[in-house]
Amino acid sequence: MHTNLAHSPVAPGGTKIALLVMDGLGGLPLEAGGKTELETALTPNLDALAARSVLGLTVPVAPGITPGSGPGHLALFGYDPVKHAIGRGALEALGADLDLGPEDVAARGNFCTVDEGGAITDRRAGRIPTELGQELAGLLRAIRLEGAELFVETVKEHRFAFVLRGPGLGEALSDSDPYTGGNRPLPVRALEAGSERAAALANEFIRRARRVLADRQPANMVLLRGFARMPRLAGFQELYGLRAAAIAVNGMYRGVARSAGMTVLDVPGTAPEDEFAALEQAWHQYDFFYLHIKRTDTAGEDGDFWRKVRAIEEVDGMLPRLTALRPDVVVVSGDHSSPAFMRSHSWHPVPTLLYSGLVCADGVAEFGERACARGGLGMLPATDIMPLALAHARRLAKYGA
Repeated sequence: MHTNLAHSPVAPGGTKIALLVMDGLGGLPLEAGGKTELETALTPNLDALAARSVLGLTVPVAPGITPGSGPGHLALFGYDPVKHAIGRGALEALGADLDLGPEDVAARGNFCTVDEGGAITDRRAGRIPTELGQELAGLLRAIRLEGAELFVETVKEHRFAFVLRGPGLGEALSDSDPYTGGNRPLPVRALEAGSERAAALANEFIRRARRVLADRQPANMVLLRGFARMPRLAGFQELYGLRAAAIAVNGMYRGVARSAGMTVLDVPGTAPEDEFAALEQAWHQYDFFYLHIKRTDTAGEDGDFWRKVRAIEEVDGMLPRLTALRPDVVVVSGDHSSPAFMRSHSWHPVPTLLYSGLVCADGVAEFGERACARGGLGMLPATDIMPLALAHARRLAKYGA
């Protein structure tokens, strides 16, 4: 995005923008000629909004590139995801409300299951309950490392944030996660000179964690990935003149929002209805709202086509609570595609909807992959969504004389 062209709001505080992100929204049919998850779902409210909107397909990073959730979100927020590459570890730490210093090195941690030979049998330890994750994180916090402080904070289920604090710690580290079952965890390696000490500390932590968790099936080992420092981004207030709020349950998404200068709101529960309740409660306090739904992505990664369909339908049922607030602009999209058919993130373009009283509706009255391919937005970089939203909210001044 050309952020230098989007720095001059013309109606500060006068219009409201809502960005609804269904994580991993895009999908694929289970069989040739079939429908995707979004096309299969019964979405009368999204379809009705689509009839008053302009539709398209967004490309989070570049054609053919499968994005992580961090880059996918940064693109939707208007940041170049290549220029502003942020490691997942920093996002997890921020999302877990850890006070991440500029020299700290953070990573995303997973509890996992290994067999007697040390091979991974489940990278997510059966998605253990968050309460058990909290108990196990307490055991890991008792580990002491020579010459460095260690912070471990539960995120959700099997996930935790891991932070090293001390002198001479580089962030250029390889992951210990091999990303496939049947393999042993990998040693953390320094990828650049200056990161050797951090690698040694991370490996020592992993070794001690294995000992501490040895009898704690199914979470008897840990994996670390996405080592990174604190990101440095210009915030939404600076770039766009927006008082921005984020509504997200999972830590990584709270982290990416906080890195963009958003206020992360408390959510009374973990269900979509709790997130919409938080939106309603804070509606008059902010200009921009980012509302994140995780369940679509989780179902896609689990390969559960019909659970992803139900997750989309659940959000559709909540949509009238958003439109009743009379936002000036609504964007509905995803940070990437997660087809259940593939059980993973993918490079496929993401269905996207832009509603505003100033939009020229394109006549497409349904919300799905093939419908969006016919839409007036065409296929565009996800970084273009934020300036379009600002323009439709009358928050961009004329460029030039």
